[in-house]
Amino acid sequence: MQAVLSATPQWVETRHKEPKPLNLHIAAFGVSKAYRKGEHQVPVLRGVDIAVQRGEFLSIIGQSGSGKSTLLHVLGLLDSPDAGEIHLGSQRIDDLAVKTRDELRNRVFGFVFQFYHLLPELNVLENVLAPLMIRESIWTYWKNRRTHAERAKHFINKVGLGHRLTHRPSELSGGELQRAAIARALVGQPQILLADEPTGNLDERTGREILDLLAGLNSSEKLTILMVTHDKSIAAEAHRTVRLTDGRIEGLDIR
Repeated sequence: MQAVLSATPQWVETRHKEPKPLNLHIAAFGVSKAYRKGEHQVPVLRGVDIAVQRGEFLSIIGQSGSGKSTLLHVLGLLDSPDAGEIHLGSQRIDDLAVKTRDELRNRVFGFVFQFYHLLPELNVLENVLAPLMIRESIWTYWKNRRTHAERAKHFINKVGLGHRLTHRPSELSGGELQRAAIARALVGQPQILLADEPTGNLDERTGREILDLLAGLNSSEKLTILMVTHDKSIAAEAHRTVRLTDGRIEGLDIR
C-alpha cells in the first residue's frame, strides 16, 4: 500500500500510448459499470476516461441517472468497475486486495454525501472521530484518543461547528449536518475529497457557504476535490467542469 500512496508520476499514458505530462492524482481509463435489474442489465458507465491533477477542483455535471454517483463510487473504491482501470498516481488500485482497498478508502479518500450519513446516536464530535476509530485497533485508538479528539475539534472548528460538539444530528440544521459530514471526511487527512451533490439538500445561501468552504479547503490545503452536481452554477465554482452524458465523459471543459 505504501507504494500506492507515495506514487507521484510525471506522466500518464493515454489509451493511444502518447505520453502526456501530468501531475496525475486519480484517473479512470475505459471504465464501464452496469447493474442488473431483474433479468436485464442496465449499463451506467460506458468506457469513461477521466484524469484529475493533484490539487485540482473538478466538477462533474450531468442529469439525474447519468452515472455521476456511480463514477464517484468507483473512483473512491466504494464499488468496482466491470471493465477498465482506476489509477492513483501511477498505480492501479481497483484490482488490489480487499484489505488494501479498505485502507485506501480510509486513508486516501474523504467522502461527502448528499444525505450526510451521520450516525444518529453519536454527537458531532463522535461522528467526526468515527473514521479514526475504524482505522485503528481499540488499544491504539484508546492510547491516542486525546490527540484524535484535538484533531477532530480542529476540523469541527474549521467548518464552523465548534459550538455544536455535543449535539446529535437530530439537533442540527441541514447546513450544519453537511458541515459535520465535511469535518468527518477531513479528519483522516485525505488526499482526495469526493463530494456527491454536497449542496443538493440545502437552500441557496447555505449551499453557497458549503461551496465556499470546499473552495477554501482546496486553496489552503491543496486538497484534490471531485464534486458531482446537476447544477451548472454550482459546477462553475470548480477549476474545471466536465459533463457525463449517457455514461460517457463529454469534452474536456464545458465552461
